[in-house]
Amino acid sequence: MAHPTTAPADADVGARTVRRVSARILPIVGLLYVFNYMDRANISYAQLGMEHELAITAAVFGTAAAIFFLAYVVFEIPSNMIMKRVGARLWLARIAISWGLVTVVTGFVHDVTQLYIARILLGVAEAGLFPGLLLYMTLWFRSGERGRAIAALALAQPIAMILGSLTGGLILDHVHWFDMSSWRWVFILQGLPAVVLGVIVLFYLPDVPSRARFLSPAEKKWLDDEIAKEYVPEGKTGPLEELRVVRDPKVLYLAVANFFAACGLYGFTFFLPQIVKQMDPSYSATNIGFLGAIPFLVGAVGMLLVARNSDRTGERRGHVIALMLLAALGLFGTIQFRHSPVLALTCLSMVAIGVLGYMAPYWAMAARLLSREHTAVGLAAINSIAALGGFFGPYVIGKNATTDNVTIGLYFPIACLLICAVMLTFLRVPRTASGSRPVNERT
Repeated sequence: MAHPTTAPADADVGARTVRRVSARILPIVGLLYVFNYMDRANISYAQLGMEHELAITAAVFGTAAAIFFLAYVVFEIPSNMIMKRVGARLWLARIAISWGLVTVVTGFVHDVTQLYIARILLGVAEAGLFPGLLLYMTLWFRSGERGRAIAALALAQPIAMILGSLTGGLILDHVHWFDMSSWRWVFILQGLPAVVLGVIVLFYLPDVPSRARFLSPAEKKWLDDEIAKEYVPEGKTGPLEELRVVRDPKVLYLAVANFFAACGLYGFTFFLPQIVKQMDPSYSATNIGFLGAIPFLVGAVGMLLVARNSDRTGERRGHVIALMLLAALGLFGTIQFRHSPVLALTCLSMVAIGVLGYMAPYWAMAARLLSREHTAVGLAAINSIAALGGFFGPYVIGKNATTDNVTIGLYFPIACLLICAVMLTFLRVPRTASGSRPVNERT
C-alpha cells in the first residue's frame, strides 16, 4: 500500500525543492553576474567622458575594451579547477571582492598605459566567474530545468547593461564630486557594490545541496539523487586528467562556435554607446544612456521567451542557429540605418535578442554534452576560448571604425555570427525532454 503514495510524495518534495532552490540560489548568482558584466562593460560609457582627458581614439578604446579578455582567458580554467576544490562560496566571494576593488582603482588611472594595466588586472580578477556559475548551476538544477535557470543567470547581462546605461549616463552628466571627472565616478560607484556582494556571498551562499540549511534532509537527498541520475559516476581525477578534456573534439568545436558568437556579443556591447551617439551627435550622455537601454530591455524579454520555449521543446541547437542569424541581420540593418534613430534602435534590438537569447540554449546544450567529471574544466575551456571573441570583436571594430562611421566595423561580427550558425548545423545534440531527462535522438 506504500507504493501508490510514494510517487506523489516524491513529486511534492521535488516541486518544493526546486522552488526553494530557485528562490535562494538564483537571486545571488544573478546579482553576481549583473555587477560582473556591468563592471566589465562600464568602460563603454566611461569612454564618452575619458576620450578627451586621456586622448582615447576608437582604436585605443577597442584595445582597452579587448585587452581584458587576454588575462581572462589565461586564468579561466585554473579558476574553475580551484573552485571545484575549495568550494563555490569562498571562491566566488574572492572573485567578486577582487574585481570590485580593481574596478574602483580604474577610476584613478591617468593615462592609457595605466588603463591597459587596470583592464588586464580586471581580467585576472573576473576570470572563472561565468563558468564557475555554470558549474554551480549543474549542482542545483536538473538538465530539463537548467535552460531556464541559465536564462535567469544570463538575464543578468541585459539587466547589467540597462543599469549600466541608465546610471552611466546620469553619472557622466551629474556627478563631479571632489573635483574629480565624472567618468572616474562611473568606475568607482559601479565597482563598490561588487565588494559588498562578495562579503554577502561569503556568509550566505551554500557550496552544495548537502550543506544548504534552507533545505530539509528529504529535500537534500531528493536533489542529490536527481542530479546524480544525469551523470556517469565520477571517478577520482587529478588535474592532468581533468585538463585532457580540453583536447576533446566536441569541447573544441563548441568553443570555436562560441568564439564566433562572442565576437558579435562583445562587439555589440562595447560599441553600442558610440553607435547610439552616431545616430545624433547632439545626444547628451543621459540621452545615450536611456536610448542604449532600449535594445537590452527588448533582449531581456526575448531571452526569457527563448529559454522557456527551448526548455518546453527540449530543442537547443536550432534555437541558437536562428538567434545567430537574427543578430547578423540586425547588425546589417544597423549599418544601413545608422542615421535613423527609430530604425537603428529596432535593428539593435534584434541584435540584442540574438546575442543575449542564444546563451541559455547554448550553455544548456554544452552542459548536456559533457560528463560530470569533465564539467568544471569543459565549461571553463569552452568559455575561455570563446572569450577570445571578446578580444577580437571590439579590437577589430575599433581598428576599422572611423570618426564619422563607427558601424563600418560591424561587418566583422556579422561574418562571425554567420560562421557560428553554419558550424552548429553540423553538431549532433541529444534532445532533452521537458522536465529533466534527455531523449536519445538527434536534433
